[in-house]
Amino acid sequence: MGINSALYTGVSGLNTNGNAMSVLGNNIANTNTIGFKSSRTVFSDLLSANISGSGGASQVGRGVQLSIVDNIFSQGTFENTESNTDLAIEGEGFFIVRPGESEQTYYTRAGAFRFNENGYLVNPEGYRVQGKGFQEDGTLSAGDPTDIQVDIGTLIPAQQTETITMTTNLDANATVLGGTAASGGAGTFDLNDPSGDSNYATSSRVYDTLGNTHLLNTYFRNVGGNQWEYYTVADSAEIASAGADDYTEVASGTLNFTTEGKLIEIDGLPLYSDPPAYTEPVLPRPQGQIAGGSIDWVNGASTTQEIDLDFFTTQYSSDSIVISQSQDGYGAGSLVKIAIDGDGVVTANYSNGERMKVSQIALAKFPNPGGLAKAGSNLYEATDASGDIRTGVPGEELGKIFTNALEQSNVDLAQEFVKMITTQRGFQANSKIITTTDELLAELINLKR
Repeated sequence: MGINSALYTGVSGLNTNGNAMSVLGNNIANTNTIGFKSSRTVFSDLLSANISGSGGASQVGRGVQLSIVDNIFSQGTFENTESNTDLAIEGEGFFIVRPGESEQTYYTRAGAFRFNENGYLVNPEGYRVQGKGFQEDGTLSAGDPTDIQVDIGTLIPAQQTETITMTTNLDANATVLGGTAASGGAGTFDLNDPSGDSNYATSSRVYDTLGNTHLLNTYFRNVGGNQWEYYTVADSAEIASAGADDYTEVASGTLNFTTEGKLIEIDGLPLYSDPPAYTEPVLPRPQGQIAGGSIDWVNGASTTQEIDLDFFTTQYSSDSIVISQSQDGYGAGSLVKIAIDGDGVVTANYSNGERMKVSQIALAKFPNPGGLAKAGSNLYEATDASGDIRTGVPGEELGKIFTNALEQSNVDLAQEFVKMITTQRGFQANSKIITTTDELLAELINLKR
């Protein structure tokens, strides 16, 4: 019986080393598979048999078995690519993907993504990458991650201008032109010669509700006493209810400064609550305003457009100059490019110059990634052994994202070949057990002759 047991011991060694060779072969076959994590085999001995001897009870081993195949989730090296939808994770996180409308969730380290014909960010198998969408106010939406999709088939609608922000300096040494109605004076602002009736002017191109552009000019008059008037006008040819003047006034008011050139009032509304220190700003900050209904564009756009004039103006003894100027409107635009940045934020770039945040790629992390089950195609499934999933956006905890990069396989070929040699020798040695045991059995049978 002992000799027969030796046969099965050898067989267990052949089976176990054969499985180990399959694991090594799989590792080597996936040397160039992006995001692949290598595996290793762990052997354990089989339950020993108890035998009795002159020295007492002893144990004789029954062979070897495959205890477990571990997945090694060490960090792979990065390969730079030309596609900005190629992503790599530095850390312990996984990308989250789902097949179409299915609720089945898979996890992967392979970030070879692309946008399909419907605007979904997908992997090569067509599984949709999951992320956290942005709301209109620019904050991430609550709840579970959802499909990342960019609307690629339509124009984004125009956004009418709501605020014009002007950062300027008005020359304190400018000629005093005297007050008009805006500052309580008796004079009037000449709408047929606004440039000749002002000290300085600046222009702003604004958008109406249809996305058409219009030019608004703002003229500044020094009326003395550290006070300036401003007048915002539009070409009368663009205003449906315009009078006979060349330009139509759509807003006017006053700007008051301290003797140090600091703006402290807009249209008589104080900007600070602690004069004469002027260190505590009033919130919300007062602004000039083009009231709704005052702009009646001839092209049929809405007549309720209301534009705030946000002045950040100084009065120093220096040339009048526009330091910066902006407005928040834009015309309709078509999609020209989709980009993903290092924070995993998917941004759509449009022909009108607008950039809109669509979604931020979500990552998942497991207490025991070794407990994940392989599902093929570089995918893993969560199991009870992998632990409770933690999802979120890229960062120190879940991992950092690198764009234009792919994580390579973490297979070490040199190590795999060394293991292959030892596994081969183990297989050969176990085959010798079987052939030697066969010879012993033959000798036993020959005793009968």
